Amino acid sequence: MTTRRTFISLSAGAIASAPLLGISASAAASKIEPAAQPLNILFLGGTGFIGPHQINYALARGHKVTMFNRGSNPGMYGDAVEELIGDRDDNVGEGLNALRGDRTWDVVIDNSGYVPRHVIDSATLLKDRCNRYLYVSTVAVYDFDSGSVFDENSKMATMADPSIEEVTGETYGPLKADSEMAVREIIGERCTVVRPTYVVGPGDHTDRFTYWVDRVCQGGDVLAPATPDMDLQWVDVRDLCPWIITLAENNTPGIFNAAGPTSPSTRGGLVWGIRAITEAPVEFYWPSEELLEELEINQPLMGRASTAQFVNSASINAGLNYRSLADTAQGTLQWWNEQTEERRANARRWPTAEQEAAAIARLKR
Repeated sequence: MTTRRTFISLSAGAIASAPLLGISASAAASKIEPAAQPLNILFLGGTGFIGPHQINYALARGHKVTMFNRGSNPGMYGDAVEELIGDRDDNVGEGLNALRGDRTWDVVIDNSGYVPRHVIDSATLLKDRCNRYLYVSTVAVYDFDSGSVFDENSKMATMADPSIEEVTGETYGPLKADSEMAVREIIGERCTVVRPTYVVGPGDHTDRFTYWVDRVCQGGDVLAPATPDMDLQWVDVRDLCPWIITLAENNTPGIFNAAGPTSPSTRGGLVWGIRAITEAPVEFYWPSEELLEELEINQPLMGRASTAQFVNSASINAGLNYRSLADTAQGTLQWWNEQTEERRANARRWPTAEQEAAAIARLKR
């Protein structure tokens, strides 16, 4: 087991989705060209973080979109998206009943498969009713005890106890690995697998990358990441999600690490890069892991205990363009500043000002 820390129509649709796509509403329709061949796409999931970016881009490209989920956010896309209600767990409520029958889709994009049993059931049900099944996996599938550089053929983690279905920081990667392997076995060559690293940018409900953008741009004395030379990779949601739709449009097979930036970066490089977009004076203080542990300080986005580098050449060759850190930071900051005061006051798992001040005081001594 891996050892890790708790790790619409074209015009109307494009304009409605412009904030998520990172473009102005007035320019949305002109910037997103219609697809040469519209597809009939089924999304499993679609109301979280990456789902809306994918669906809104697909709508802007003129694709017909159906979404299957639990119905927790009905009407999110108005009449532009057909909604099928059910549960990935076929033993809960109506389960997968809404997907049964002989209806077909060109592409299934599976964003919500975390448990092998659920993924096996949906892939088996849909395998003969789609041309391509695209499974969104994660770089957490790798066995981090087996090395430090991981390409798409590197050793994957496995669940020691396959009966475990609870998703935790420890089980997330192995469960996704087993789910991914099941899809590849069931679907065969018609399967595409995308393994993103940290997905960041506008709309990120995890608040991890957002913390560093917000904190550095406030200026002053900033508690920087521990082990600043450790590798760190991310992918902007505005790059990842349109590219996933492009893979579907091109019927592209294969497995891809979606891990930017184009050139290697580090924890220290992240905060220095964000520092470059603000005029506020900033002084970084660099703590040790031991100090953070002593003061019980969680540093968002810095969860992996050991360094890991994910080879991204396959994704680049397949057309994924990784935008600059400055672009990602500026887009995230703009989105964050547009959120309500209540939302910004309730960011997830950010260090408190008191914790940061205490750590910096220790470092100054």
